Amino acid sequence: MQISDIVELDKKRCKVYIDGEFAFVLYKGELKTYSIKSGIDISAELYDEILGTVLSKRAKLRAMNLLQKKDYTEKQLRDKLAEGLYPQDIVDEAIEYVRGYRYLDDERFVRDYVTYHMTTRSRNRIIQDLTQKGIKKEIIIPILEEVYEEENDSSGVSVEDEQIAKLLIKKHYSPEMDFKDKQKIMAFLLRKGYSMDSIRHVMECDSDYIP
Repeated sequence: MQISDIVELDKKRCKVYIDGEFAFVLYKGELKTYSIKSGIDISAELYDEILGTVLSKRAKLRAMNLLQKKDYTEKQLRDKLAEGLYPQDIVDEAIEYVRGYRYLDDERFVRDYVTYHMTTRSRNRIIQDLTQKGIKKEIIIPILEEVYEEENDSSGVSVEDEQIAKLLIKKHYSPEMDFKDKQKIMAFLLRKGYSMDSIRHVMECDSDYIP
């Protein structure tokens, strides 16, 4: 294997190419430590040491530092590590490492997200938000149903019905409104992610929800 090129990435780091293909990123001090220079051969032992020790440790620490600052989904964390140009195998290893210590937990992320946003966002909006963060619906739906069921049982009133009722009050809804005004409010609620059935239910039972 031959170091075919070294390209400066920023003031501290360089991209190293082996046999014409991008291999990894090293700090300039590391290039000196390992005598990495363009045109020289790199042994399999040194290559394995850089990947298995230097970059592996760095990716794990990077993942840990990111998760200490805020929660990430697995996809978000993978994307952040990919931005650091870590090889895919190293990214996989770092993900497994933090998952093993329960630092990365998509189910916990979903539960926290649903609990925090369920009073202000529709179920559809929450599902959309979480899928955009890279979480599969097979994970989202059961947790969302469980959290909503717990909340509905404790309050006796549907969480979404309460949200719709509050928005109807905010929009000064009245059963005596003309049809066009009602349509505008319904369109507004649909854009928020509420289903037509839920909207109609609250509108038709407005005395139960709206003072």
